[in-house]
Parts: sequence; C-alpha cells; structure tokens
Amino acid sequence: LLGLRNIDQSSSRPYNCNSSSNMNRHTCNVLLSSLRMMARSKVPMARSLCAAASQPGTAKYDFKTLKLSTPSEYVVHVEFNRPERMNAFNRQLWTEIKDCFERLHNDPDCRAVVLSGGSSKHFTAGIDLFDMMSLGQELGAIEEVGRRGRLLEGTISLYQDCISALERCYKPVIVAVHSGCIGAGLNLITAADVRYCTRDAFFSLKEVDIGLAADVGALQRLPRVVGNQSWVRELAFTARRFACEEAQAQGLVSRVFDTREALLEGALKLAQEIASKSPIAVQGTKKNIVYSGDHTIQEGLDHIRQINMLNLQSEDFLNAIMASQSKETPVFAKL
Repeated sequence: LLGLRNIDQSSSRPYNCNSSSNMNRHTCNVLLSSLRMMARSKVPMARSLCAAASQPGTAKYDFKTLKLSTPSEYVVHVEFNRPERMNAFNRQLWTEIKDCFERLHNDPDCRAVVLSGGSSKHFTAGIDLFDMMSLGQELGAIEEVGRRGRLLEGTISLYQDCISALERCYKPVIVAVHSGCIGAGLNLITAADVRYCTRDAFFSLKEVDIGLAADVGALQRLPRVVGNQSWVRELAFTARRFACEEAQAQGLVSRVFDTREALLEGALKLAQEIASKSPIAVQGTKKNIVYSGDHTIQEGLDHIRQINMLNLQSEDFLNAIMASQSKETPVFAKL
C-alpha cells in the first residue's frame, strides 16, 4: 500500500413584545409584521417538500466502502470502510465518496458531516496499488494511444470529482484524521472545511514517489489552505512525511487530540454546534467562502450580497433575531 510499506418544526414560544429585552416595541412589531406578510404571501418558510418523502436518517445510503450513521440530529458521520486494506482508495471508494457527498449536499436531514477513518489502523493508505495494476491491465488491452488516453482522462476526472465533491457539498465537512494520511488522503482533506487529527497522525503527499504528479487537488488547494508555497513545493517535490505538530503549525489542521476517541468526540461536538445553526446561514457562508477562493474580493462581496438578498427575507433570520431577544434556543426548519 502506497506510503505505508515501511511501517507496521419550529416550536419556539411566540415572541413576547413586552419581554425585558433591548429591542423596543416598534422593532418587535416590524419583525412580527414582516413574518405575517411572509405567511400571507405564502413565502416558503424553509420547509423542504422532499423531506417528507425521504427516508429517515442514513437508511437511504447503502455503500460498501463507506459506513454512514447519524450520531445526533442533522449530523452525519461518514466512515471509510476498507479496514483490511487500510482504507486504500480503489475505484469503488472513489465512486462512492463522490456519490455520497453529492447526495448529502441535497439531504435535508444533514447539516454537518464528520468524515473519519473508521476502524482502520490508518485514516487512509492512499491509492490502492492493486487497483492501479488492474487499471494498467485495462490499458494494456487497448492498442490505440488515443483510446488509452481517453480511458485515463475519464479515470482521472472521476478521482478529481470525488475530491471536489467535499468542497461542492454545501454542508460543512469536518475530517478526523488518525495515524497515516497518505497521498489521496492528503488530497482529500484539503477539500474539507475543518481538519482535526490525533497526536500520532502523519501525512505525506506521496505521488512523486511512484512517478506521478499529484493530480486530484492537493497542488491546487494545499497552497490556499496553508498559505505557504515554499512548504507545499517541498512536500510535493520530496514526498517527505510530516507529523501532526508540523501540520498544525502550517495551518493544515486546527486541533490535535491525544486519542482517537477524543478526536471523534471533538469532531462530533463541532458538527453538532454547526447543525444547531441556521442551515440557510451556514450553507450560504460555505458557498461564499468556496466561491471567494477563486475570485477577487469585490466579486466575493457581490456574490454574498446576492445570497443575503434572499437570506434577509428568510424565516431563519427572523427566527434567530427573535430567539436572541427572548433568550430562547432557535429551532430551524429543514432546508
């Protein structure tokens, strides 16, 4: 295995305009009037019609190389499920990751995702070399170079789309890395929103050691994640291994935990906090952060202005303001 051969319904009480708060009666009445107008005009109150028809929880997901569970409301835990191969990436895993995150993107029962290595010894060993050998046999059976190239183009495109699926998913993705995170794994986590790891975690951008340039996202995303071109190029040119301390110092991971249990607990706690927020606000925020990474500051400002033209009219906005004034916990409808 690459890189590891040398190791072993909103039910809040009605807002009380007479309650002791900093909001005056006039402001309260304006907000309530706006809410009534939305109801009379039948403006959707963020309740998804498709939610009623969907299966509850993660019963609708049936993957072989991934395991999904719902540890708390609106939080989905995705685990790699190839422990016998140390979660090495074969074509089925590539395909299922892409399918999984595309579906989570549209799932009203999901507001935050935790991605972990499951029961495997390592988060991932990177590319499954046996799978690469199988691809080589397929290429060998094709004599014409143009057609071999077309097969490779489609394969690389699938792998790239798999990594990008995490970034394109509007639901924040928190990765929980333990032990080895090699090659494809390092490419993958650069597309996540938040990266946590254990103290024994180590990383390597391994592709150059097998005669390849990393082609599924790390060369494009890692410089933006850490903001250090010199460090990224050093890793890409040498494939050297680096530990959690260096990963945290460079900004690749934001928190380090002593054990896998503490890691997962921390990741799930963050996911629960995110899931308690307005899904309209959280998803709009991620959408703009991703967009702004490829655009100028002004284009990013224009983009968020368009998003908030809708968000400022949403039930979530009024709900959150009223709850903050009444000291209640807001409850947000499915999106």
